[in-house]
Amino acid sequence: METKRKFTQDFYEIQRKQWQKSLFLLIILFVFYFFLAGFVLFIFMVSLGLFIPGFSLFTGSTWSDFLLINLILSISVAAFHFYDARFHGAQFIRKRLSAEPPDTDDVYHKKFINTVDEMRIAAGLPRVTPYIISAFAINSMALMEADKSPSIIVTEGLLAEFTRDELQAVIAHELAHIIRGDSFYITLVCSLANSFERLRQMSEPQEATQSQIGEAQDTGGGNPLVYAASSISSVLMHLLSTLISRQRELMADATAVELNRNPAALARAVYKAHVSHSFIGDFSLSYSPLFIVPPRSKNISDGWLSRIFNSHPPLMKRVGQLAKMVPASPKKIIQEVLEIREKREQARFVLHSKEETAKGKPKIPSSMDVVNPEEEGVWCVRSPKGKWLGPYTLEKLLSLRFFTSRIWTKNIQEGIEAAASEFPQIRNGLRNLYHKKPVNPDRYNKCPRCQTLLIDTFYEGVAIKSCPSCGGKLVDSALISRIIARKEVAFSDYLVQKAADFRENFLENPVGMRKINMEKSQDIYCPLCGSKMQPRPFTYHYIVPINKCFWCHKTWFDTDELEVLQLLIENR
Repeated sequence: METKRKFTQDFYEIQRKQWQKSLFLLIILFVFYFFLAGFVLFIFMVSLGLFIPGFSLFTGSTWSDFLLINLILSISVAAFHFYDARFHGAQFIRKRLSAEPPDTDDVYHKKFINTVDEMRIAAGLPRVTPYIISAFAINSMALMEADKSPSIIVTEGLLAEFTRDELQAVIAHELAHIIRGDSFYITLVCSLANSFERLRQMSEPQEATQSQIGEAQDTGGGNPLVYAASSISSVLMHLLSTLISRQRELMADATAVELNRNPAALARAVYKAHVSHSFIGDFSLSYSPLFIVPPRSKNISDGWLSRIFNSHPPLMKRVGQLAKMVPASPKKIIQEVLEIREKREQARFVLHSKEETAKGKPKIPSSMDVVNPEEEGVWCVRSPKGKWLGPYTLEKLLSLRFFTSRIWTKNIQEGIEAAASEFPQIRNGLRNLYHKKPVNPDRYNKCPRCQTLLIDTFYEGVAIKSCPSCGGKLVDSALISRIIARKEVAFSDYLVQKAADFRENFLENPVGMRKINMEKSQDIYCPLCGSKMQPRPFTYHYIVPINKCFWCHKTWFDTDELEVLQLLIENR
């Protein structure tokens, strides 16, 4: 109780004194803009003397006007910049990092919410808002919002990789930054630096598009003066953040141990984050003081130059300090990391392919194998060039890019030609698509390949729809990163070999990739909204063709495709 009372008192005391740090930064901004605006104004007034006869800068009245204009301009710009960073900086950072509130239906996210509440109560904080970044990297950060309420942000990779005690230790570390007042200052500094970064990017020359190559066009070279000023100011803000955050990372580690009473867990968490992929996007360098591990953590040394330009201490210095609190050696901490990783690998549930478990490995049924009479193509349509095309099924007809309700259409079975809107089947199909329903209601929630009713299930803690016949999976596109990051299941030798064959025969073989793209070109339709699903690669790093619905944002994985994708990424 004494520890909790001390933390609560310190937190509110820091809340009352944060205006002093804000005033310090505001003064720095004013001094910076005073010299910057003074330099620009001086050049401008000297230039006026070249064109206006009798105008001279070296008179008493001119100098008074110069100083007054410079003072007003500096105060205005500094106040606006400070206001924008203070009240919109944290929100902009969250938006830039794509941080979203946790999903209360997700098991991993629910554990994160509960852990934040547990540690918040232990620290005596009134409110802490959790956020999650959908990224494979392992990292975390704390922000101070505009209403002075703190928030903690972690990545999907961290939730998937860390044990419960390691997650508690990381949250305790971020809460320590909040309690000590580091989060307020670092959030403000990074928000100020972010404004300069945006200004610098606007002044950089833009790349010419393919259509502009060889053409004499202006590529927007930007203002060199603006580029130089914004670059200098960005370095200044970075130095301001490194001056306080390098040693305070060590102090936050110590405060986290007071909260969590588990230095070994924090040491393991810091080690995992350092040696794993921790880079989040192409803007992490601007926000590196906020993270528990900087993007380029492997190159940090303890030299004097590193102390100036790095916001975090070296890995082994942090692990060594925490290991002394156990007490243990850093080697033992690293050995614990390896042992826990090995135990988690052994505890993974082995997943088998649908083809592997079926006797004789029968051919997976496909919607292309059997075509029901009512699904045969009976519709022809006159193209914009005046040619009759078809016959098409009703789903295929409505998915044509040039299709409109007024296009001339023919029903072969009935032998009728008319505008598309004249056919009740087409009107009903369009009405269903408008309400995000399949054109044929009988296809709702059925496998687009074998027309088996889909069942609701969970895969790696994520709610999905699965086909019990062919093993296909319908997944929300926004949730795929969660599945990829988590490692609850292991894969049978058959699936491992299938992934290896796919890599060899398709990913490393352009001819084979064209072949699988042709197979993927067979039309399938979303079982929820009825829109035509488009064959697209998963990402440009992992060119695994999958079917995506851009209307309801679902992704269809055929038999073993999701498992093969997981294996390719895990074995990258």
